[in-house]
Amino acid sequence: MTRTARDLLRKTTTRLAPDPRSNPLVPRIAHGTASRTALAALALEQSWVIPADRRAFLHLAERSLVTTPEAAAFFRSLVEGEALAEELLPSLAQACGVDDATTASYEPIAGCQAYPAYVAWLSLNGSPADVVLALTANFSAWSGYCATIAKALRAHYAFTEEACAFFDFFADPAPELNERAVAAVQADLDTGNLDEPRAHRYGRLLQAYEAMFWNALSAIP
Repeated sequence: MTRTARDLLRKTTTRLAPDPRSNPLVPRIAHGTASRTALAALALEQSWVIPADRRAFLHLAERSLVTTPEAAAFFRSLVEGEALAEELLPSLAQACGVDDATTASYEPIAGCQAYPAYVAWLSLNGSPADVVLALTANFSAWSGYCATIAKALRAHYAFTEEACAFFDFFADPAPELNERAVAAVQADLDTGNLDEPRAHRYGRLLQAYEAMFWNALSAIP
């Protein structure tokens, strides 16, 4: 039976689904027991992650434009998404009590910044379609976390719609992004260039660094 990109994306996402115990912070947010200090740190860490990821995705788009134009279209969509997320972030930070002085003096946490550091490594070294497969699997977990957080911020922390918009955005990814992922992976499947074990390795490391992000934040009282 001929493999399809859609089947491979589904299978990889299932295989790489994180252990629920790997993220101790989101359940606390869901129950309203996470501190506002932890929420503020989450917003501040994202202020470092988002622009870093945007630049990494831009580099991936440029790298893959000639060899894998389908992957380039996927990464360009991510660049646009990160730019929009960056615009939504200040309202979240303000709701968390973060002001300009706090932002300027904030020292990012190494465990939180390991994820964007690895995305930057992938932008330099990863095969584009393999990276598409790994990122799509990771985004599935991330969007679920964002949906839970957005709901909890309204229910337990009285955040406004504007303050929740950052997490709403990631909780409901655009359908065309998935279709572009399918097209990118299918193009490499058709040419025999997709390296599934390597893509799985990329995805496994992304999930591990994602877990480090949440565990680092969970240590904040």
